[in-house]
Amino acid sequence: MDILDLALRDDIDGLDSTQLAALYDYDIFTLGNAADSIRVKRYEKKVFFNMNRHINHTNICADVCKFCAFSASRKNPNPYSMSIDEVLRECSEAYDRGAKEVHIVAAHHPEHKYEFYIDMFRAVKNSIPDLHVKAMGAAEVDYLTRKFNLPLQKVLEDLANAGVDSMPGGGAEIFDESVRKKICHGKADSKRWFEVHRIWHDMGKMSNATMLFGHIEERHHRIDHMLRLRAGQTSLQRADNKQGGFNAFIPLLYQRYNNFLKAKEAPSGQEILKTLAIARILLQNIPHIKAYWASLSLNLAIVAQEFGADDMDGTIQKESIQSAGGAKSGSGVSKDEMIFQIQNAGFIPVERDSLYNELQIFEVAS
Repeated sequence: MDILDLALRDDIDGLDSTQLAALYDYDIFTLGNAADSIRVKRYEKKVFFNMNRHINHTNICADVCKFCAFSASRKNPNPYSMSIDEVLRECSEAYDRGAKEVHIVAAHHPEHKYEFYIDMFRAVKNSIPDLHVKAMGAAEVDYLTRKFNLPLQKVLEDLANAGVDSMPGGGAEIFDESVRKKICHGKADSKRWFEVHRIWHDMGKMSNATMLFGHIEERHHRIDHMLRLRAGQTSLQRADNKQGGFNAFIPLLYQRYNNFLKAKEAPSGQEILKTLAIARILLQNIPHIKAYWASLSLNLAIVAQEFGADDMDGTIQKESIQSAGGAKSGSGVSKDEMIFQIQNAGFIPVERDSLYNELQIFEVAS
């Protein structure tokens, strides 16, 4: 039996990342059909999106990740830091425009006090209690534990008590430590990333997982990344269903401009789609594969729905991190445009909440 058949049967125990990297050798149509068979069995023609708003409250960072175009540096000489009142105002404006989720992540500000984060989330939740707060990637959480010498469990409990509902998947980058040393040395390592998510899941909370690809990593590094997530998700499952886990896997395409990472040319559209298809095939224990349009572009994210992805992320309203690196995502996309693009591609748009409960299905008019 060939390696794709084994992967489709979810029978890859004993195969390593180098062996499974051979999945990239299949032609794009074979991989696409294989991944699509999995997504159609689960979701038929549904494509999920949500009404959300990204808020990046500061770009002043204690770390220097070579791939990052967002943090203030000589490549981006425009430092800023929002007050809690400013964050709250943006949350309120987003909510008034229909957002059901705010995605709050930012740089590792060297001068913020611990109370700033707790007070910020508490202010948002007290003011708009039914707004889902997705916030604080694992690297941000790790930074707080190191800066303020606090136990990880306490920091996560404090964030949850202050109003953080779920955790994004940022900071994963590539788990291989030899690559991490070159692109984000000093940031939380892969072991720490998993430790943050494991404790969060033990608290009954959900999170996402990301992978930054298309820079200096090789194919087997991507596969290794996926296999670690696959193993991590399995270890988090419990019979009582009270434990959290990963909602979605999000392959983030590296943005080439305005940063210090001397990467090769951008991967081809075919390479990107193969990566998403392989993710769907290998990560059958993670429910959703998100084609994050702010990273991939809206058009390619739509095409990715034929290659195993089932989610587009959301309307975003404003985006600062990917757009700082050259992505055309700064102003978000309207709900009507999202629905039109999904329907025009032959899919059924489904507005979801942050935990993938279906809120409204937009059937194509007959």
